[in-house]
Amino acid sequence: MNIDFSPPSKGTYNNAGSSRKLCNYCEHEDMERMEQGIYTEGFFNLTDDNIYKSQVVKDIDSNIGQLLKTDAKFYAIHVSPSEKELRAMGNTEQEQAEAMKRYIREVVIPEYARNFNKGLSAEDIKFYGKIHFSRDRSNNEQNMHCHLIVSRKDQSNKKKLSPLTNHKNTQKGTVKGGFDRKNLFQQAEQGFDKLFGYKRELTESFEYYNTMKNGSISDQLEMQEQQIKQETTQIQSTPQNTVSGEKEKKQAVSTPDLGLSSVFGILTPEPGNEEQPLKPPKKKKKPNKGIRRG
Repeated sequence: MNIDFSPPSKGTYNNAGSSRKLCNYCEHEDMERMEQGIYTEGFFNLTDDNIYKSQVVKDIDSNIGQLLKTDAKFYAIHVSPSEKELRAMGNTEQEQAEAMKRYIREVVIPEYARNFNKGLSAEDIKFYGKIHFSRDRSNNEQNMHCHLIVSRKDQSNKKKLSPLTNHKNTQKGTVKGGFDRKNLFQQAEQGFDKLFGYKRELTESFEYYNTMKNGSISDQLEMQEQQIKQETTQIQSTPQNTVSGEKEKKQAVSTPDLGLSSVFGILTPEPGNEEQPLKPPKKKKKPNKGIRRG
């Protein structure tokens, strides 16, 4: 599961002004789908579906008490499941869309509220979601994802909430609380697995991705070792009924070691320096004991 916060920009994601541009963008694929008679989804929030865009713009743009002209008024969040995760969410686009709304309402928004460390709940967050069924520049067969527009202020229009702050659960200074994005990603992932009974591979996890991208070499090696152990355990638990199956098993077990060597370049010998297998000494030919002729 990929969750990311779109950085503010001067175009669609300009969050210092009105949310209208972003709302317009969120509806960009609806007309084409409706012309083709294909299922579409309206905006939704914690309790309601099929909310009109005009209401979304009005609610977000009016919930800006005590914010300066240049302050962020809202934040854009993308929630993008993998193809494998989407298959666990349903067999049709409509089933997947309903599952996505349930995931946003029951996992993402509650965890979003909790990670501000201000005693907030999902009911305190003013947000609207819009599901898209296609993704530009993607070759995946299934591309459904969700755009969230989240107000900078809570429902009471009193508390400022910024998920882009670098503070984490601070108790002193002008900023109280903060926001732990790493914890949000981990908890949202675990919540997805529990909600849909999804058995996540190690290489699909946020922990694996984060370690391989940002961790030290030793942490990456340790993570690779965990991956090899997991794959080996899976292979050993799979029945192998033929000799060819046993061969495939051995090949599969050895594959991660080759990958580990190629990734870090510390175990693979330089070309031309590979050790050659020892060859047995040549046997001396025995003399022919036949009768010699003069």
